[in-house]
Amino acid sequence: MSADSPAPSAARWTSDLALAVVFLTRLPLRLSDPLAEDAHARAMGWFPLVGAGVGLCGGAVHGLAALAHLPPLPAALLALGAMVWLTGALHEDGAADVADGFGGGRDKARKLEIMRDSRVGSYGVLAIVFSVAVRASALAALAEPHLVIPALLASGALSRGGMAVIARFMNPARADGLAARQGRPSPGTVALSLALALGVAVAALHGLAAAAVLSAALAVLAVARQARRQIGGHTGDVFGAAQQVAETAVLLTLAATVA
Repeated sequence: MSADSPAPSAARWTSDLALAVVFLTRLPLRLSDPLAEDAHARAMGWFPLVGAGVGLCGGAVHGLAALAHLPPLPAALLALGAMVWLTGALHEDGAADVADGFGGGRDKARKLEIMRDSRVGSYGVLAIVFSVAVRASALAALAEPHLVIPALLASGALSRGGMAVIARFMNPARADGLAARQGRPSPGTVALSLALALGVAVAALHGLAAAAVLSAALAVLAVARQARRQIGGHTGDVFGAAQQVAETAVLLTLAATVA
């Protein structure tokens, strides 16, 4: 290996981060090397960093809207719209499927069948409407870009930090689903995910980080407990629901604390 070649660990981290970006966003990155069997599980460690990037995108749009003298609510909706576009509504879709499955299925098999159906029912529509409405209201309450941008950075990271925890400590609800194919992340991956989420939160929120971290942790725990009770484990949709609930919880906490 030449002196200027990247270390194997650095190359692997770069590859894992690129895969996390591809998985969570619509950015057209190309993965040059074949994926290792545990690549998707390793990539989960970088989800909070990607989430912070998504939040930064939303914050930039909010800042531009504020410069254009838009009122707080339209500015908040534009910020959320930019984030939804960047992620391809990945998490909103998961939350909608979970709402439909948990609300409409009578047993585990039926719940999983509904969650796999591409059609969105009344529970799913309401879940998306409430998610957008509550998050937009919280951002509108924060109003100013110097408050909104840190809030979106922290909520974007914290809401994705729990995904590796769920994947580590819960079994997949179905053997052939996306969550099962991703595999179980290692303790090191979970530690990286939590460290990045906590680091972004502290850097963005300073003294308010503890409240934000607690609200995100309780939200993820609530979704995980409900998923275990309803379907006996996690799915890719459960990850999306956990992200949406945690992001909403963080934004509501900050709105109640700051606004």
